[in-house]
Amino acid sequence: MMAVLFLYIPILFLALYTVTIHFLNKTRNLPPSPFPCLPIIGHLHLLIKKPPVPQTLAKISNKYGPLVSIQLGSRRVVVVSSPAVAEECLTKNDIILANRPCLLFGEYLNYNCTTLAWAPYGDHWRYLRKIASLEILSTHRLQMLSSIRAEEVRSLVSKLFHEHQNGEVVNMRVAFYELTVNILLRMMAGKQYYGEDVSNMEEARRFHEIHAETIRLGGDAVLGDMFPWIVRFKGLKKRLVECQRKRDNLMQFLIEEQRKEMDGFDSSGEEKKNMIQLLLSLQAKEPEYYKDEIIKGLVLILLAAGSGSTSNVMEWSLSLLINHPRVTEKARARIDKYVGHDRLIDESDLPHLTHLHNIVNETMRMYPSAPLTTPHQSSQECVVGGFRIPARTTLVFNLWAIQNDPKLWDDPTVFKPERFEGVEGSRDGFRFMPFGYGRRGCPGEGLALRVAELALGTLIQCFEWESSTVGGGDGGKVDMRVAGAGGGFTMPKAHPLKVLCRPRPCMLNLLSQV
Repeated sequence: MMAVLFLYIPILFLALYTVTIHFLNKTRNLPPSPFPCLPIIGHLHLLIKKPPVPQTLAKISNKYGPLVSIQLGSRRVVVVSSPAVAEECLTKNDIILANRPCLLFGEYLNYNCTTLAWAPYGDHWRYLRKIASLEILSTHRLQMLSSIRAEEVRSLVSKLFHEHQNGEVVNMRVAFYELTVNILLRMMAGKQYYGEDVSNMEEARRFHEIHAETIRLGGDAVLGDMFPWIVRFKGLKKRLVECQRKRDNLMQFLIEEQRKEMDGFDSSGEEKKNMIQLLLSLQAKEPEYYKDEIIKGLVLILLAAGSGSTSNVMEWSLSLLINHPRVTEKARARIDKYVGHDRLIDESDLPHLTHLHNIVNETMRMYPSAPLTTPHQSSQECVVGGFRIPARTTLVFNLWAIQNDPKLWDDPTVFKPERFEGVEGSRDGFRFMPFGYGRRGCPGEGLALRVAELALGTLIQCFEWESSTVGGGDGGKVDMRVAGAGGGFTMPKAHPLKVLCRPRPCMLNLLSQV
């Protein structure tokens, strides 16, 4: 009898706990929350299934509404899944929700949450945003460095042309990532860490190791934010501190290297400066503002935010085009008509190649690089969608759910670039905002679109593409499955895009000279 009683006590406690939490949320007018919310793990049992996290959250929102409260271990997160609620958050409550929670990744790998992506809203963040928008990512600055992007795309085309002659299968995930990192590094520091032109292989190896370690620790940091005891149990703090020491040393090395190269520069060389040199020249005029740590933080954020997201867009775009040859032919015909076969696409051509822009937009709609936005945090209590949002609440926008909602989009699972004809820029109200919106919108939008459209357009112009069927392809089709539940804030393909490419006969003469 006693054994049976002891067996029922935990069950009764669990039932009492879940019912109490459920009714407390209702009485406090908090956003609805899935039932049950379990002790310790909260709602994690709902998210560790096979479907990726954004899709799982979308199903929860379909049941509970466009504003849902999810308990992830010790951390409560409110998820927004409709354009109407997103608009209310990003207009009426934009300032209140412009903060960031100081998570482990921001605290230990982003200078105690003082970088552009993780700094709380205030004077320091406004200063960083001004530097990013007006100094290093302005239209004028991007135009000055356009030759770097053209040269790196040309280098990729040359590599693909020669690999075709050897009959090699090409891993385009690797190719796109290396292209993007080299572009960013050349724009920021005038060097490469991938390819045949790497000047210092040991330095490049350090970069590769630090990058891989940062990705590994990023997953552990997410768990540490949910379950703080993991930080001590797994020695996570020590590993994060050591990783940041390596990152900081490498960034300081790049700064000192550029500082030495600038010795003897005069003002006539200003137009040729990379981004670090530009910031160092501003540091000489205003040292109290342009400190080394500010420069290092900007470089790290640009590399982290710009490399994986942009290469993801290009990999998904090319995958979709291989599976939709009619769309590819339409884009290619427009390129041939406007650019011809005697030269490669230039960035100045992109405004005239609107179908190419629509392809990239449609890709970002279906497979957003950041399906769950970087978390926001409320600085004070506010009301959203009729519900109370307490101060210091973490909030994310489920862009995948909004951009794939059948109530908002006709045939959302169908690849139709023409649906973006007539849409200005890369936003369609609040139902399509792949770069976010408002104060925390991504300042790198212009750079990301330039890289993605130039690279994709050039590859369409120069080559015929087909899937190698390696990694799950079916009948020559590219496998379009999304990586499983580990993704969360990114949306990579489950299998890298591996392809065979053939030079177009009309482009052979030009390609042989690249």
